Amino acid sequence: MADLRQFHGPNAGYVLDAFERFTHDPESVDETWRAYFADFTPTEPAAPVAGGATVEQALAARSLAEAIRTRGHTAARVNPLRPPPNPDPMLRPESHGTGESEETRRLREVYCGTAGYEFEHIFSAEERAWLRDAVESRRFAPPLSAEGKRALLARLSEVEGFEKFLHKAFFGQKRFSIEGTDMLVPMLDEAIQVGGAAEVVIGMAHRGRLNVLTHVLGKPYSTMIGGFQGTAKPDPVPADPEALGPSGDVKYHMGWRRKEESVSVTLAPNPSHLEFVNPVVIGMARAAQDDTGHAGAPTLDPARALPVLVHGDTAFPGQGVVAETFNLSRVPGYQVGGTLHIIANNQIGFTTDPEESRSTRYSSDLAKGFEVPVVHVNADDPEACLAAVRLACAYRSEFGKDFLIDLIGYRRWGHNEGDVPGFTQPRLYEIITSHPTAREQWARTLADQGVVEPAKAEAMLKAVYDRMSEAQAGLAAGVATHPPSANGARPDAPPETGVDADALTQINEALLGRPEGWTPNAQLEKLLQRRREALQEGKIDWGHAETLAFASLLYDGIPVRLTGQDAERGTFSHRHLVLHDPTTGAKLNPLQALTDTRATFEVHNSTLSEMAVVGFEYGYSVADPDVLVLWEAQFGDFVNGAQVIIDQFLSAGEQKWGQRAGLVMLLPHGFEGQGPEHSSARLERFLQLAAEDNWRVANCTTSAQYFHLLRRQAALLQTDPRPLIVMSPKSLLRHPMAASGLEQLAHGRFQPVLGDESASERAGAITRLLLCSGKVYVDLAVADARAEAANVALVRVEELYPFPADALSEMIASFPALQEILWVQEEPRNMGAWSFVDPHLRTLAGDRLQIGYAGRPERASPAVGSSERHKLEQERIVAQAWGSAPQPPEAGGG
Repeated sequence: MADLRQFHGPNAGYVLDAFERFTHDPESVDETWRAYFADFTPTEPAAPVAGGATVEQALAARSLAEAIRTRGHTAARVNPLRPPPNPDPMLRPESHGTGESEETRRLREVYCGTAGYEFEHIFSAEERAWLRDAVESRRFAPPLSAEGKRALLARLSEVEGFEKFLHKAFFGQKRFSIEGTDMLVPMLDEAIQVGGAAEVVIGMAHRGRLNVLTHVLGKPYSTMIGGFQGTAKPDPVPADPEALGPSGDVKYHMGWRRKEESVSVTLAPNPSHLEFVNPVVIGMARAAQDDTGHAGAPTLDPARALPVLVHGDTAFPGQGVVAETFNLSRVPGYQVGGTLHIIANNQIGFTTDPEESRSTRYSSDLAKGFEVPVVHVNADDPEACLAAVRLACAYRSEFGKDFLIDLIGYRRWGHNEGDVPGFTQPRLYEIITSHPTAREQWARTLADQGVVEPAKAEAMLKAVYDRMSEAQAGLAAGVATHPPSANGARPDAPPETGVDADALTQINEALLGRPEGWTPNAQLEKLLQRRREALQEGKIDWGHAETLAFASLLYDGIPVRLTGQDAERGTFSHRHLVLHDPTTGAKLNPLQALTDTRATFEVHNSTLSEMAVVGFEYGYSVADPDVLVLWEAQFGDFVNGAQVIIDQFLSAGEQKWGQRAGLVMLLPHGFEGQGPEHSSARLERFLQLAAEDNWRVANCTTSAQYFHLLRRQAALLQTDPRPLIVMSPKSLLRHPMAASGLEQLAHGRFQPVLGDESASERAGAITRLLLCSGKVYVDLAVADARAEAANVALVRVEELYPFPADALSEMIASFPALQEILWVQEEPRNMGAWSFVDPHLRTLAGDRLQIGYAGRPERASPAVGSSERHKLEQERIVAQAWGSAPQPPEAGGG
């Protein structure tokens, strides 16, 4: 029987450590050790073992070795400006009652050098063993060849020369220099080269962005310099401001795409809201990984695309969207097979020191809560930086999980080049001012090694400066920082969206089929099977129409992706796109079970997040415009949690960056006595942001309208993609007045305005026109007072933006005796659509018609907390709308 007596000193400690790993996971050690440990007993001898070392000494040596592995990062020389603060006392040999050995000295070289490693927080023993072996074997840190060293010096010369030229040529202009974390560019080069993906999607903030745009993405020097010089003033200045083109954005927010035969690299545009681009990038990567051109569910291949996120050291722990995005990393509907995270660690946030911006030792500590391996690396050690990237990419390839590199450097200048950092960090900037750059240090190292002569190194830097000077000299005028208009020509006529009635009947039948051996939930199955009769009886409800719309799109070859909290079933139990076998627990997605479709369908319950999930779906929609992407809020007001994504990306992305998206947002909205929290989807906010044809805002009242709206959105994905904001219903989901017949789905198209058919025969007597949108229509339509108001017409505005001015103008003209228009809404006066429609209606009415309002008064809170009070308020609104309408003028009167 094998036991510990065969080993002595540190070797015994090594064996014990390997045996512990073996007991947790036999695959964590090689085949030889597995065979040896099969009958191994860690017996402790009573007498000293060979060599004079006792088992206690061996255990002490093992304990020290383990401390170095797990806590060595606290003594690692990862900060280029300062020595390690407070190394762990357990790294001292005396803390274990032992001395240094050849083994512990070797481990200190690995774990306490210019890179520090943290992976003991990872639950998987296999992953820990893989990382430990990779780090200690140094297999991802081979020495660079002489040619590789010279190439790295040339790259660092480009990075530094670019910044020095801009600093001199455009002194004081903001550029958010990369200086201090110069190795970020070669690290991104390495990730693109060794990552193995055909598509690389990068997200980052403004720090170092111009350098990355130029050297990693290939944006020409002339274009970049032109952005600093500015655009020439038009002469004459056009009277129409639209003639100047899209509003654009500052140069350090713009994106770029580099496409080569073997790889495409995209830098996503971003706003100044730090870290909010993160989920957008992950969504773009997922879209690149999904194959959606077949029936069933998409085929995911994470190897197709590598997402890379460059974070700020203060924003990473400070912005909640970071944690929300990490939480998506292993969720089936959102996973991308691992993201490479790099913290560009300047050790300062604007003017705020680390101890004021986080409660943890490292800025990266948040990632450990998601079991992400972390490498802290000194930004002044180029070889260690590249080794960290190789390790990260290999880990992603092996395990399909995220990896984080904490690139610890500094910021050469202030937050921007106009700041004076010495005002707030005088001692730190004394050190930085005299600190040599990464290029200078690397050039000195290569000179000492005899690889590059100092004069040659300086010539490399001067060559960059000369190229940029030539590029500047060739510019006659500045280059605009706004993108070319992405609007193009809007379609002249809305598409026909009806689907043949026989085809819909066949689709409906296929959706109600069940595979052999499937045991349905009896109660639910009874409800779903009623859809067969509903199709023929004109009782197609909201969820039914939606499913038919999705299925018809799959037959048209348009993939559909739907996500959201409880999206599979639907918050209000109206959808049921995923069925569960109560006997086996198996799942069935009827839309995926359709065998003869030409595109994929997927629906996912999302994490309890709005910001990251909406950002993800926006990114997916941007990257794959062929897919109809929908996100549904559990309740409409929850969309508040995604406000930054709405403001910065959905609303303004096309005007700022030329970035178009066709994302659909389904926001349950309606005042039904449920209190302030779940009544309003904040319609007013979307209408306040509505401009320049940036999106569509709809508030439908029938299932057929919803059917056609979805199919119209899908039909326009290629020619006129814009986000679609839908105030989706709650009580109308099963309301008889919202149900539609098969013929209404088979013919026609979405109608922005629905007239009052009952008023057509008395059009000459109509003096008041009630305009409303959404669920309040039903309250008005079923009111008893309607029968008494023969001179009042009720018209629905189904699409609020773009505002249907032409359709409403025709409607107004059809009532020759009309005297007033009354806008009716459930929302308070300072909310809902009133503030938006009021000026539009006054334009249509001119001086001839009065414009009025019926609804709740201005409120700080959207709705009341009492259902009884809600009912009273609703009755008052309805009574006001139908009551005291003006009388038509008498015939022949004058």
